[in-house]
Amino acid sequence: MTTDSRVDAYLAGLPPDQRELLEAVRRRVAALAPDAVETFAYAMPAFRLHDHYLVSFAGWKRHCTVYPVGPDLLERYADRLRGYGRSKSSLHFTSRQPLPDGLLENLVRVRVAAIEGNAG
Repeated sequence: MTTDSRVDAYLAGLPPDQRELLEAVRRRVAALAPDAVETFAYAMPAFRLHDHYLVSFAGWKRHCTVYPVGPDLLERYADRLRGYGRSKSSLHFTSRQPLPDGLLENLVRVRVAAIEGNAG
């Protein structure tokens, strides 16, 4: 994976627990979408695939967030996401309440399929 120095700097400025969580997200997304390009967009780390936005993540004062988590994925994981903070298109997580197993993988697979379907 080719890294973006802006992402390195962003992660270096986070508290250790958030940095560890988001570095794991970064590595996992890169492994799941090896053709994606790491970048920095909307003041946060992101990945693009075939010139389309794939996924981004950020550390905030009280939590980390991954974007975009659409309503279908939120519904599919509803039982496992009780108690998580979220918005229409994001999911908040912490070291005490990490992302549920499989959610990031499903998110990336769904986004890759959507992008590749639109690119063809």
